[in-house]
Amino acid sequence: MLFAGSGRCGGVGLRVGGAVLLTVFWSAAGIQAQGPGPGAAKSKKTQAPMTKEQAKELFKSVDEILNFVSDDTKLAIVHPVKRRLISRDEVNKYLEKKFAEDEGAKRMERAEIVLKKFGLLDRDFHLRPFLVTLLTEQIAGFYDNKTKTVNLLDWIQPEEQKPVLAHELTHALQDQRIDLTKWSDMSVPGMAKNVAEDNQHLQTDEGETARSAVAEGQAMVTFIDYTLRPAGKTLADAPELAGQLKDSVSDTSGSPVLARAPLLLQQSLLFPYSEGLSFEQHLLVKAGREVAFAGALMNPPSSSFEIMTPEAYLAHTPVPVLRLPDIHPLLDAEYLPYDLGVMGELDVRILTELFGGRETAEALAPAWNGGVYFAAQRKSAVTAAQKEATASIGLLYESRWRNRDSARTFVRVYSGQLGRKYQHVTRRKQDEADDTEQVYTTEEGDVLISMSGTSVFVGEGFALPLARKMRDSIESVQSDGPLRVAGVSGAPRLPVGHELSLEMVQGLGGFGLMKASIPAAIYSVGR
Repeated sequence: MLFAGSGRCGGVGLRVGGAVLLTVFWSAAGIQAQGPGPGAAKSKKTQAPMTKEQAKELFKSVDEILNFVSDDTKLAIVHPVKRRLISRDEVNKYLEKKFAEDEGAKRMERAEIVLKKFGLLDRDFHLRPFLVTLLTEQIAGFYDNKTKTVNLLDWIQPEEQKPVLAHELTHALQDQRIDLTKWSDMSVPGMAKNVAEDNQHLQTDEGETARSAVAEGQAMVTFIDYTLRPAGKTLADAPELAGQLKDSVSDTSGSPVLARAPLLLQQSLLFPYSEGLSFEQHLLVKAGREVAFAGALMNPPSSSFEIMTPEAYLAHTPVPVLRLPDIHPLLDAEYLPYDLGVMGELDVRILTELFGGRETAEALAPAWNGGVYFAAQRKSAVTAAQKEATASIGLLYESRWRNRDSARTFVRVYSGQLGRKYQHVTRRKQDEADDTEQVYTTEEGDVLISMSGTSVFVGEGFALPLARKMRDSIESVQSDGPLRVAGVSGAPRLPVGHELSLEMVQGLGGFGLMKASIPAAIYSVGR
């Protein structure tokens, strides 16, 4: 996935030094930690610091909630969890420091140019200040797997922090079971410099984002189960809640900042919670608690395809991954490798919703059957301003579809959005070899879009002859079957790549839940 435009391909890993932060929009959630009641629709959040008595109560509740989480997940408590009370100023300083120092944050900022080249971010959008505003606005508690400490906030009352604790203490037990820092990091360091390294990156990296969805999905289950506790219910007892819960977690109305975020940020930030929750609930209902928790940690999924299609995970369905040929000799004279990765099902859903509408996205995304992209930067871009401009980037994207109709639809959607990315777009029909090609001139260079069978190739910024050579080279190395790679835990693993939008999942999902807007349906269970 893309947000690795760095030099290394793989999840950005911006987890604030290992911290997993939970942001909860309490005013939108309308949740009281101890369940329904007359005041359940009102938030009790206060800006006043917690009293000593309240802090003592909250600290005491950690062990009680840890026992609940252990019983709910069947993950054993290996040792007590350290706890610390911190202020809002301390949290904000912590975030600012990590944004300034964290290598993942720096890689994310560098990757911004490729997102803009794809059209997933507007050219004039500034990523870092937006993210700082979003995250500092809504922190509600976090577990730091570097220091093995759950951090409690002194400006949120104990009763409101207890469901948050259930979520964060799930991470603590995950950490005790599999060491979250090592488990989450599957990245291959450095930018690929040859075809062998290119395909190594593509086969190993997307696992980070799938694992993020497992970790956060499990924590969402315990968050909900703790909230349902007064009714004597759990999420496994009420599978009919799945759709409502997923929709509410994905709702951005509780955050003015997130509501005005680009679609890429909204869906990427919420993916681990909404899709991770659906994934875990499916496992709970179909395979039981052991498979949903310990099983998913020990043998995690490796792609957004499996997270979004949990039955494929349970059935060990192969994940389609395309190969890259050796295109370096074609590029080395004028370009330097900048980024490469998988364009996965989530990417397709976001891209087609952005440019074709939700109905088109919902119909087209399930027809995805593999995709890969490669970005290179012109050597002639030497100044900072030149390197930050999308004109410095050449981009190729090869996608495969389950049928020709879907491939044609994607061609229509992708070509239709060129006018949104470029100020000047002119189609050159006289230069098209046949009716399988579309050729355009833009202020950033040539664009070639072509279709062959169920495959679609896009080249942007490369001269037309070069784009055609790369297209032919890519199509010549594809096989009919998916690649397979060895698993890190001894079990066979499916191939993955760092998926375009899912880099944001790994990069920012670690900051925590973007909205715990659990619907009133939870409270009606057992009434």
